[in-house]
Amino acid sequence: MKLSRTAYGALALATASALTLAGCASGGNGNGGGDSAGGAIVIGTTEVVTSLDPAGAYDNGSFGVMTNVYPFLLNNPVGSSEVEPDIAESAEFTTPTEYTVTLKSGLTFANGNELTSSDVKFTFDRQLAIADENGPSSLLANLDSIETTDDVTVVFHLKEGNDQTFPQVLSSPVGPIVDEDVFPADALATDADIVAGKPFAGPYSLETFDQNNLASYQAFDGYQGLWGAAQTAQINVKYFANESNLSQAIETKAVDVAFRSLSATDIEKFEGTDGLNVVSGPGGEIRYIVFNFNVQPYGAKTDDADEAKALAVRQAAADLIDREKISDQVFKGTYTPLYSYVPEGLTGANEALKGLYGDGQGGPDAARAAERLADAGVETPVELNLQYAGERYGAASSEEYAQIKAQLETDGLFSVNLQSTEWGQFTKDRVEDLYPAHQLGWFPDYSDADNYLTPFFLEGGFLFNHYDNPEVNELLRSQLVTPDVAERTAKIEEIQDLVAADLSTLPMLQGAQVAVAVDGVEGVTLDPSFKFRFGTLTK
Repeated sequence: MKLSRTAYGALALATASALTLAGCASGGNGNGGGDSAGGAIVIGTTEVVTSLDPAGAYDNGSFGVMTNVYPFLLNNPVGSSEVEPDIAESAEFTTPTEYTVTLKSGLTFANGNELTSSDVKFTFDRQLAIADENGPSSLLANLDSIETTDDVTVVFHLKEGNDQTFPQVLSSPVGPIVDEDVFPADALATDADIVAGKPFAGPYSLETFDQNNLASYQAFDGYQGLWGAAQTAQINVKYFANESNLSQAIETKAVDVAFRSLSATDIEKFEGTDGLNVVSGPGGEIRYIVFNFNVQPYGAKTDDADEAKALAVRQAAADLIDREKISDQVFKGTYTPLYSYVPEGLTGANEALKGLYGDGQGGPDAARAAERLADAGVETPVELNLQYAGERYGAASSEEYAQIKAQLETDGLFSVNLQSTEWGQFTKDRVEDLYPAHQLGWFPDYSDADNYLTPFFLEGGFLFNHYDNPEVNELLRSQLVTPDVAERTAKIEEIQDLVAADLSTLPMLQGAQVAVAVDGVEGVTLDPSFKFRFGTLTK
């Protein structure tokens, strides 16, 4: 599940080629869905769908549905993190604070209703009006108002000019365009009403939906967007309760494709399994530890509050972490070490943590940690309560955090009280200053460095960990409206350097996207947009 945040973001990840399964793809039939020789394709996943209403969900499982059934003004071409017009004919800044979109003519929803600029205005006005706590409306923080000049023209008026992220925002979870004749203007629609109303104009229409059990899709022949006609007419998605059930399903070929999530051990096994093919691609997911500046050891609200000692505790923790060991032993290389706040591959990413902590090369250094604590007058062992949510971030979390505990306790420098909490309770507790340090993960809304910075660090962001650095805040606001790529990149790098010195969070690992498919299934595409498209699949 995504967590609410005040953010928007976007520049470009260096374009990478889409990774697809080798083989001959079947051609489409010209009617919005190819007659795949093997019939319907069954996809298995452990993702959870919160809502089919774009105003009421901000999680990967829900967006995985939305990205295949709703139209977007802009979207990512296959193999790219850049955005281009999708159902739009054109989209551009006409003034620094006006972003003008012209729709393609003749657009319709699957229910036969026309899709016009009125639906677009309704979509975004509705997001802001509902502002559901589980929804993505915060991504529209820079949107002031929307004007429609005719049936195909929409003008977005922005609060701040030259917003380098706004085009990507339109391709993000806040961007699915909805039918104003199906969705209420000031309340969420039920899943049943949405399926019955058929307000879909993406590559597929959702025919049936049994929440977190089964979803059935049919190719929509009225789709006029960037991705082209779906290659397979029917897609079924089965939802599994856990990784082991999904693993069994793909191993027995009860599903054709398994995507998000399988354990690292299973992925390693399937790489050597006849009849199965492992497909990997660039991934934007990160795993990290959050420090609460109020209640961490020597935090602002503790009895022995001391800012210098609190910083030394965070720095010593950074000195002791061995990311390579966790990557190799726990995740079998499916997650790799992350030494900054922006994942490798995104414009502006650096390795700010590497030289500052540990042995200066990315490895741990207990002597350096001990020296920091001693110089700050911190008595050891430092008592640290560390919380994680194992069922949310995968079965490997238990082993991951057992290793983190052992690493922090090297030479008796820390004494870690490790606790796991159910996700529903975890999400409430983490914002109530109950956890001195805790696990979180992040999957981006779109491929831009800002999406890993502003949501976390602008005046505390969605972390609610009481970190607030005015210099960082100013740079975050400035980079967002800096058109010059080199100048903006330099600011993004500076932000990472400053936050690395403060250690509001401790980045640990970044993950790849991985899917497993049975022989004969082609077109499994995992690319820098982080969107799993059904329309490229054939069997």
